[in-house]
Amino acid sequence: MRTRVDAVPDRPLRGEPLPLDLVNTRWADAGGPVDLFDAPGGVAAWLAEHHPDAEPAAVEVPLRAARDALRAVVERPEDPAAAGLLDAVLEHGRVRRGYGPDGPTALADVDTAWLPAWTAAAAYLDLVGELPGRIRRCDGQGCVLVFADTSRNGRRRWCSMQACGARAKAADYYRRRTGRG
Repeated sequence: MRTRVDAVPDRPLRGEPLPLDLVNTRWADAGGPVDLFDAPGGVAAWLAEHHPDAEPAAVEVPLRAARDALRAVVERPEDPAAAGLLDAVLEHGRVRRGYGPDGPTALADVDTAWLPAWTAAAAYLDLVGELPGRIRRCDGQGCVLVFADTSRNGRRRWCSMQACGARAKAADYYRRRTGRG
C-alpha cells in the first residue's frame, strides 16, 4: 500500500542532482526547520520523483541514513567520520563490471531496501568527481540548503537569487544606507 502524498509541504530548491535533492528534503522556513520525511506522505512524494517503484516504509530508514551521511560530507568533506557515514551507506551495494555483446557493462548489486539510498550516495561520488569543490551550502542567513555550483565562474553563494540572494543583498543595502547592522 502506498502512502498518500497530497499533504506534503512544497519544498524549495528542486532540480538539484539526486544526492543534493535528498539532502534538501530538510530545510528551514519562517516557522523553523522542516523535514519532508516527517510529513505524511513525504517519503512517498520524494520517491515518486526518483524511485517510483520503491516502497516508502521499506526504504525510509536507509534514506534518512543516506541523507544524514550526505549532509555530513557536504558540510565537512575532510572529516573522516563524515566519510565513514557515507561509506556505511555504500557498503549496502556494489557495482559489478563485465563485458557483453554490446561492450562494457555495469550492474548494481544492491540490497533492495537500500537501493534509493545507495543510488544517491553513489551519485554523490560521481558529482564530486564532476564538480570538485563546487558542492556548497547556501550562504543565506539560516538557510541549510545545498547546491551544485554550475556557474561559469564558480562563485555562486546562494541556493536561489530570488530568495536568499535577494535577502542578503537587501540586508547589505540596508546596512550601507543606515550604517546599522
